[in-house]
Amino acid sequence: MATLISPPPATATTAPASNSADAALPQQEKVDYLSLPCPIPYEEIHREALMSLKPELFEGMRFDFTKGLNQKFSLSHSVMMGPTEIPSQSAEAIKIPTAHYEFGANFIDPKLMLFGRVMTDGRLNARLKCDLTEDLTLKGNAQLTNEPHMSHGMFNFDYKGSDYRTQFQVGNGALFGASYIQSVTPHLSLGGEVFWAGQHRKSGIGYALRYNTAKMVATGQVASTGMVALSYVQKVSEKVSLASDFMYNYMSRDVTASFGYDYILRQCRLRGKIDSNGVVAAFLEERFNMGLNFLLSAEIDHRKKDYKFGFGLTVGE
Repeated sequence: MATLISPPPATATTAPASNSADAALPQQEKVDYLSLPCPIPYEEIHREALMSLKPELFEGMRFDFTKGLNQKFSLSHSVMMGPTEIPSQSAEAIKIPTAHYEFGANFIDPKLMLFGRVMTDGRLNARLKCDLTEDLTLKGNAQLTNEPHMSHGMFNFDYKGSDYRTQFQVGNGALFGASYIQSVTPHLSLGGEVFWAGQHRKSGIGYALRYNTAKMVATGQVASTGMVALSYVQKVSEKVSLASDFMYNYMSRDVTASFGYDYILRQCRLRGKIDSNGVVAAFLEERFNMGLNFLLSAEIDHRKKDYKFGFGLTVGE
């Protein structure tokens, strides 16, 4: 009786296989171009690369103390001692010992931030950030010095749209500038800038792009002043990031490439870099306790035979 049972038709077995194959194909997600994310400001497109490759290096000793008087107002004191490099025609760096003290006052509010610094050499620095509306922000910075023609001031008006940002700048010396950056996909942003320096009779235009995902950030920028800047940051893990950049000036023919790292541990953060000019640098921030940080800075320029080392202590938040 078993030999009398006929096998099932071939079509009965092939049809389900075809349906399962179609279901296994990945479906491409549709992009809603009316709900693109807002990009970062144009002036911060290299932000991740600068964090790794441009730490705040210093030479000598520094001590920073910040005391909060209330939730919004605080005072700061800074003492810095170390050599200062002076311009020279020789290949080797010439340094003179210097020391200065800096007093600061800070006011921080959700919609208004004021920062002021005065130094023993007579310089006065001031910064302002004020949220005029939810989308419009006013930023200002100024520096006053005893040296002639060295004082300057600038105001920025930043407007944040749903998927774009724009900025207008005005400063002393008949300086005017404007920038615009637009998200064109969920990961890609394109922007441009123009400026006019009336005092020096110079103008310029520039373009930039930024592509970012959860694991990497790639940026490119070119300007009519001759500057070409490329950067790439790869997030290896939650604690480790690798960064590289390439700087080229097609007018002066200067080329610099650098590679750096950013390693965040539980109690410290270590950053370092090496560039094509033979400069090696490292910067360590160690948190001893809440409100107590220890700093170590080192930089070696093999070509100029310039060696810099600094240590510091930061007290207060």
